Order: sequence, then C-alpha cells, then structure tokens
Amino acid sequence: MRIIAGKFRSRRLRSLPGLDIRPTSDRLRETLFSVLVGGDPKALGGSVWLDLFAGTGAVGIEALSRGAGKVYFVESSKPAAELIRQNLLSLGIAQGFEIVRQKGARAIREFESRQINPDFIFLDPPYRLQQIHRETLDLLGNSLISERALVVAEHEKRFDPGENFGRLQRFRKLEQGDAALSFYR
Repeated sequence: MRIIAGKFRSRRLRSLPGLDIRPTSDRLRETLFSVLVGGDPKALGGSVWLDLFAGTGAVGIEALSRGAGKVYFVESSKPAAELIRQNLLSLGIAQGFEIVRQKGARAIREFESRQINPDFIFLDPPYRLQQIHRETLDLLGNSLISERALVVAEHEKRFDPGENFGRLQRFRKLEQGDAALSFYR
C-alpha cells in the first residue's frame, strides 16, 4: 500500500495482519481522488476531512499528502489507531491531524458539538457491518454538517447503502472490482 500523489507520493504505509482491517486499495484511492480533484492539484488545499473507520489511515494520509489542512482520523480499535500514528510518524507528519479513538457515531456528535465543519467525510466501515453504513449515513444526513460537505462511502459493490439519508442524497456511484464508492451531498 502506497501514497498515490502529492507530497508523500510513492511512500509506503503499513497495515495490520489479518482480515480485521481492509485498507482502501491504491487503485480505488486513486479513483476517489481523481474524482475529487479533477485536474486541479490544489483542489484539496486547506480542506478539512473526517476519515471515519480510518483503519490504516490511508485515505486521510492521502488527503494530507495532497494538501488537506486537517484530517480527523476516527478509529475505535486501539491497534489500528496506533498503526495510524505509526504511519503518520513514518512520513514525518507531526501536525494537521487528530486521531480520535471513538466509535463513528460518538465522534460525529463530538465534532458537531465542537462545531467542526468538514469539507469531506469518508467512511469505510468493515464490509460485513452493512447496517453501520446506513446508521452512519443517517446520522450524517441528520446532523449539522454544512451543505457544502461531500460524503463518500466505500462499500461492497453488491451492497447498496441507499439513496437518501436525511439531507444527504446520493448523486454518484462508482464501482471498481468488488468495491464501490457512493457520493452524497
């Protein structure tokens, strides 16, 4: 697993052994960021991200590499949160992030109370926990996130998390291999 582009391009990231963490593939991350930046390499400059169910931190670290101003890595697993910290340290990233060791729903409520308004929210819960996709999207769609926030959910291609969640409405779905990305505003 490597960083695709930006300041840390081609640098490797570590993962944990076993099947508990399924990092977003290099190819899918490349597709995601191609959609987000289009042809503008500065499109993410200064943006604020929530990387929910962060796992290895690959998506949030990719965002930092491409100029994001702040990434909140939300991960409830202690070994995974430590892995994110190690991956950030290995790249020499000392600022512009916060690792939040909580479940996604609790973190979303905390961010709301702290008046953190992310530009991008990426969620990638374990595929086997399909209900968590819907619960998290529902919570986001009924929270105070700004109208400009873009929510992206990674999920199995054969699973459809849904079209509408409160104020959120899916406007695009991309499939790649066994995975898919659903984009909501």
